[in-house]
Order: sequence, then C-alpha cells, then structure tokens
Amino acid sequence: MMASIYALFAFLAGMGLPLQVGLNTMVARASTPLWSSAVSFLIGAVGMFAVVFASRQPWPTTLSLGQVPAYAWCAGLLGAFYVTTTIFAAPKIGAAALVGFVIAGQLIASITFDHYGFAGFPQHSINIGRIAGAICLIIGVVLIKKF
Repeated sequence: MMASIYALFAFLAGMGLPLQVGLNTMVARASTPLWSSAVSFLIGAVGMFAVVFASRQPWPTTLSLGQVPAYAWCAGLLGAFYVTTTIFAAPKIGAAALVGFVIAGQLIASITFDHYGFAGFPQHSINIGRIAGAICLIIGVVLIKKF
C-alpha cells in the first residue's frame, strides 16, 4: 500500500514537469532563460526552507554532513542544468518531445545506475525486460517527435 502512495506522488511529480517547463519558459520570454532558471531555483529554495522550518525538521549535524561523499553535493548543479536545458529546449521541440527525451534519458541512466548500484541505489541487474522497456520508450519518443 505504501509503495502505491510513492508511485502516485512520483506520477504527480512527473505531471508537474511540463507545467514547470512552461511556466519557466514564460518567465524566460520576459527575461532570459538563465535568469528564468535562477529565479526558479531561488523561489524553490525559499519555498523549501519555509517547508523545512514549518515542519520543524531537525538541523543536520556537521558529523552527518561530513559523511556525504563530495560528489553528492553536485546534485543541485544537475537540477540547474535540467531546468536551464528545458527552458532552452521547450520552445524548440515542444512539451511532449521534451518530456519524452527527458524520460528516455532518465530511464537509460536509471537502468545503468540500478545495474551497478550507483549513487546509493540497490543493485538490480539489467535484463531483457528492462532493455525491451527502454527500447519501447525510445521508439515512443521518436514517434512523438516525428508526428
């Protein structure tokens, strides 16, 4: 039951991505894609800090933060790359193709990360079912872009 709640929230988060891209693109039209991305992260950070403080989350300890691998701190840069790239790409290729390419990239990386247990994910070997699913998704993205 709990897994289905996580799946529902993941689905809803996915539904929010094209809306986020569209709204960021609207801001970019009034400024630039880089300013739009910066503003998006600023507002997101303020919102997250408000949620953290309102929910009375405990402060992390320097000991716990010191145990995080140095490369893990780059996650925010990956988020900035994603948001900025979508702001540039969305007006050129459209929402459906953009999200299709994003999902295809996510799926290929995820299958690879699962196979090797990279970035803290549990190890799940690549198999024919996972490969077939990825191929079907890539074919779907090509069809969406073509038509």
